Amino acid sequence: MTLLQEARTKLRQLAATYKWNENEKVHIVSAHDLTPAEAIGKPDRDDYPLLTGKEVMMEARFRGSAGQAFTDRPGRFEGTFGEVLQLPLDTNFRRAVFVATLNAVLRNLQQIKATVHCKDSEPALCAQKLPSYIQLRYGQPKIAFIGLQPGLIQALKSAGFDMRVTDLNPDNIGQIRCGVQIEDAARNVEHVRWADIVLATGSVLVNDTYQELQQGKPVIYYGVTAAGLAKLFDLPRICFCGR
Repeated sequence: MTLLQEARTKLRQLAATYKWNENEKVHIVSAHDLTPAEAIGKPDRDDYPLLTGKEVMMEARFRGSAGQAFTDRPGRFEGTFGEVLQLPLDTNFRRAVFVATLNAVLRNLQQIKATVHCKDSEPALCAQKLPSYIQLRYGQPKIAFIGLQPGLIQALKSAGFDMRVTDLNPDNIGQIRCGVQIEDAARNVEHVRWADIVLATGSVLVNDTYQELQQGKPVIYYGVTAAGLAKLFDLPRICFCGR
């Protein structure tokens, strides 16, 4: 059973605990791909994946609460909570709908925070907080950084961390970004074995590549996507400025 399948079981158990009628129209869940301005506003730099058009933010709403998830497969979905629970978790789009909905539901239950992406000046503030967070807990470790997140990478590089960065976007592979050469995500296992710790985008939980990161090293997920899954499975997660 995959992590998302286990999460679906837990979500069904929550529905039973709170006696939700999965078919009631009041429990409508909607998910749509946000525009860059809606998702991240006007940050201090223009190289975030949300602004370059390679990823989009999926947003779900449940009883007025919002949950988001990154995906490279945008689309639209609207249906009942029960219909989300029945979705096959076989594509990045459907997995993103489920993860965004999970985040919205747990946010509604006040079990998690930071389920909506930070905006404007907040991404830069988030990046400023990361080096000291890592140093306080891990010293000066070698870092395998999974997913191109330029603000965080720049902050870690400036703080002197030894890093290897991978990404799925072929436009980035082989390029120098923030002083670091971006390598193919096909080398994730190799780089995780080299590293002391792993910083991974929550997107790996949506595109189902998270298992290759499990090499006995601490894995810390960053961003809004991992909010609900981190809660359900006690996964380390950072999201300093999420809303």
